[in-house]
Amino acid sequence: MTSAAPTEALSPDAAPPPSTRPLIELRDVTRILSGVVDTTLVRDIDLCIDRGEFVAVTGPSGSGKSSLLYLLGLLDLPTSGDVLIDGRSTTDMDEAERARTRLAMLGFVFQFHFLLPEFTALGNVMIPMRKLGRLPERQMRQRATEILLSLGLDGQVDKRPEQLSGGQRQRVAIARALANDPPVILADEPTGSLDSKSSTQVFDILQSLVDTQGRTVITVTHDPVAAARCRRRIHLVDGRMVSDEKV
Repeated sequence: MTSAAPTEALSPDAAPPPSTRPLIELRDVTRILSGVVDTTLVRDIDLCIDRGEFVAVTGPSGSGKSSLLYLLGLLDLPTSGDVLIDGRSTTDMDEAERARTRLAMLGFVFQFHFLLPEFTALGNVMIPMRKLGRLPERQMRQRATEILLSLGLDGQVDKRPEQLSGGQRQRVAIARALANDPPVILADEPTGSLDSKSSTQVFDILQSLVDTQGRTVITVTHDPVAAARCRRRIHLVDGRMVSDEKV
């Protein structure tokens, strides 16, 4: 029987194996907006988020919730500290590399869907695929159609945004976020402009992405009912993380 090769000890700075390292990590992150008077958006944030987590970011208006989400999503850069995606530092990435990381690893859903009015639902979902450039046209159309149908948008594939209800538009936005099969979905007040029925449907979808697909979903929300559905709740006050509860 052949003995197993000895395992090399990891140096203190070595990345942990993929099975144990966080999917997203913030290390002592501060973001200061420079101006006549500097504004601190978030301060001294240390945070690890693992695969398959359903996380709510809560706090009063102006507490830094959206700022934190934009840092997690590489839409903004920290003034100090580091953001790691799947163990990889993003501090020294150029903008092209950050953009490609966003396209491959992160999907975004916003309060206002930001669908392009000149495109159909199908066309909007195909936009991230075109930017990433992994699939030929036929496969992009097939994947986009399958995602839309999986979200209950039968018969809406060829409609433009103005022909859809608010809840349908937000489901198209979720489909667009899923286009490149990212492991992480970042949602900024995804139900803020919806009625209660549509809000429940959208959160049902987000929860399903965690429960059935193993994705990580991080959502900013003012809605205590929505936050209560998440299994982890991070609360910010004045840019600082004051609590981090797992339930």
